[in-house]
Amino acid sequence: MSTRTSATRYARALFDVARRESDVNKVEQDLAAVVSAVAESAELRQVLSSRAVPAAARRDIIVSVAGTLGAAVPVSKLLGLLAERRRLELLREIADVYRERLLAHQNVVQAEVTTAAPLSPDATKALERSLAAATGKKVSMRVSVDPALLGGVVARVGSTVYDGSVKTQLKKMRDQLVAQG
Repeated sequence: MSTRTSATRYARALFDVARRESDVNKVEQDLAAVVSAVAESAELRQVLSSRAVPAAARRDIIVSVAGTLGAAVPVSKLLGLLAERRRLELLREIADVYRERLLAHQNVVQAEVTTAAPLSPDATKALERSLAAATGKKVSMRVSVDPALLGGVVARVGSTVYDGSVKTQLKKMRDQLVAQG
């Protein structure tokens, strides 16, 4: 079974429990905080991944980290379970899948937007409204700049790409001219 499949199962279970027993947004924040704490401490990563450290000790350590961070009970329980099953390496991916699930629950889609030049705040808001109208969902955008586009915008929303870049338009024109003759 792939790590993504395993992470998806854990994230789905955590999300279901969080919806019943906790605050789904707090659980997402708590997961992110634990992932960050583990990523920032080489010593903690070494202890949690060491086969020499007994499962009970690993569980106690990661649950203690969660407690120090004020993590919600479902997060602490998941961390304990992952430690006992030697599956803590899934933590980052579980957090990513949980976030995707939370956004879907909130009817929000992620949009990766690339522009040829930085957008003004008004243009950013207008683009966000346009993408929201096209998708029928709230849009959370990450904007980057790539001067190679020459002009225009490329937006990726899920598997759909909206390409309004000058570079692509020029390529299409070139392809048409070559095909004609």
